Amino acid sequence: MNQNKIRNIAIIAHVDHGKTTLVDQLFRQSGMFRDNQNVAERLMDSMDLERERGITIASKNGSFTYQGFSINIIDTPGHADFGGQVERVLKMADAALLLVDAQEGPMPQTYFVLKKALVLGLPIIVVINKIDKPAARPDWVLDQVFDLFVKLNAPDHILDFPVVYASARDGYALNDLNDPPESVEPLIKKIITHTPAPSGNPDDPLQLLVNSIDYSPYLGRLGIGKITSGTLNINKEIVVVRRDGSLVPARITKVYRFDGNQKTATDVAGTGEIVAVAGMDDVTVGVTYTDPDDPRPLPPMEIDPPTITMNFIPNDSPFSGRDGSFVTSRQLEERLRRETFSDVALVVEDLPDAVGYKVSGRGELHLSILIERMRREDYEFQVTRPQVIMKTLDGGMQEPYEELTVDVEELYMGAVIERLGMRKGQLREMNQGDGMARIIYRIPTRGLLGFRSEFMTITKGMGIMNYVFSGYGPHAGDIRNRKNGALVVKQACTSVAYALFNLQDRGKLFCGPGEDLYAGQIIGEHSRENDLVVNPAKGKKLTNIRAAGSDDTVILTAPIIMSLEECIAYINDDELVEMTPKAIRLRKRPG
Repeated sequence: MNQNKIRNIAIIAHVDHGKTTLVDQLFRQSGMFRDNQNVAERLMDSMDLERERGITIASKNGSFTYQGFSINIIDTPGHADFGGQVERVLKMADAALLLVDAQEGPMPQTYFVLKKALVLGLPIIVVINKIDKPAARPDWVLDQVFDLFVKLNAPDHILDFPVVYASARDGYALNDLNDPPESVEPLIKKIITHTPAPSGNPDDPLQLLVNSIDYSPYLGRLGIGKITSGTLNINKEIVVVRRDGSLVPARITKVYRFDGNQKTATDVAGTGEIVAVAGMDDVTVGVTYTDPDDPRPLPPMEIDPPTITMNFIPNDSPFSGRDGSFVTSRQLEERLRRETFSDVALVVEDLPDAVGYKVSGRGELHLSILIERMRREDYEFQVTRPQVIMKTLDGGMQEPYEELTVDVEELYMGAVIERLGMRKGQLREMNQGDGMARIIYRIPTRGLLGFRSEFMTITKGMGIMNYVFSGYGPHAGDIRNRKNGALVVKQACTSVAYALFNLQDRGKLFCGPGEDLYAGQIIGEHSRENDLVVNPAKGKKLTNIRAAGSDDTVILTAPIIMSLEECIAYINDDELVEMTPKAIRLRKRPG
């Protein structure tokens, strides 16, 4: 393929700003599909969790052709918890498409991802999306984007960025707001014009840095990366330079180009192309494929350190093995170690004083997505309360801080400020207008654990909160997780409606009647600060004497059903969350 006809571009955006929808339109309008072909919406969001949550979790590659140009699209996650993927896949791009909502403007995650792109010196094309919104304010957003570039010390040639206005949902892009809406062709032309062709000499020895990993049931692990020099063909003898500098010989068995969101086998690929390569079973992110006669390793990407850790331990509850197929510590370790091959931001270590593993990641969402994926793969295990990773710097204890941006109606502003103050948040900025308020805080990561569900309750589900890692700072002191104790089951039993009815006055219940329970399981939150041992199977005393009112109907309040993230945030240090494919249970630590 002609190197000058290749364009490699990464799409970066905040969560829910329309990035994946825009990729759909680029694919459709390039003529890649037949007119009568049934194509799924949000084509690049191929994981079940991505479709359910409406977010991009894993970075993916796609490609389309336009007037002889091959345009490789690198779809990146929009959430900072998956920033480890963003850092590595940007290495494959020669430019970046920055997508911003025409009403909301740049958000914290936009700041985070844009900073990574500017460090690499990538040219930026700004796309102001969702201009069809009734409350769209594209001119204001453009000013905010420019201010963000200045804030990030972007060089002058990048400050003169091209701008496209778009509605990904309706399938059009405009160079000027007064142009008639027709298609996304103006955006495609901007990509071709403002994205440089990939550099590199095809006559030099082979160099390919593996930036992400895919899996084929027939070929095993596939390394994905951009060929920065030389050519790659099947049956080629290469060496793999690992992250520690050691050399391992390998033979290329398959080379794939990207065609749409599919892979197409090819015999040879040249400099500048993004390819998936089979030939090494234990390939990991950060290794270099190079020439055995003249090995030239590329520097592996630098990854920001994890900020949160949790313990994953085998399930030892009385219900262990009921639901899942993988329950042993060895199976748990094998699955966690396998995840580290493709997720370089994840760190797995053995627990020194117990059976289990310490798993460190970028944030609550990063780890909860891993937990949910393992549940769906039929694993059973338990996790502890998340802990932030402290550091000793300048002779004192320091902890990670986040920059939190909150958008709420002015009506709820006071309650939000009060709760954030209790969580050691420091108010940095406040803007009010049109009945809405944007509040920016610097807050310890510990203070955000479990805050999202509390925030949604305070704002009646109408608030928006986003955060991004800010850096390490002084230890903020004690932050209380929860005020109330738990209702703990006394002995193994099946819950009875009559008993639960009498327990309702003691607190909020997490279970309904007819559920199997075991000793030590948490079935509710006590109305006081202490834990309370209860018997949810206590039946009604039966006599042969009827009394007025003795047969009143038992009316139960619907139990509180907590999500995975809410359960993880809810527990205290002496409690665990039991994960199985069919259930999520809270329990006290045994002993």
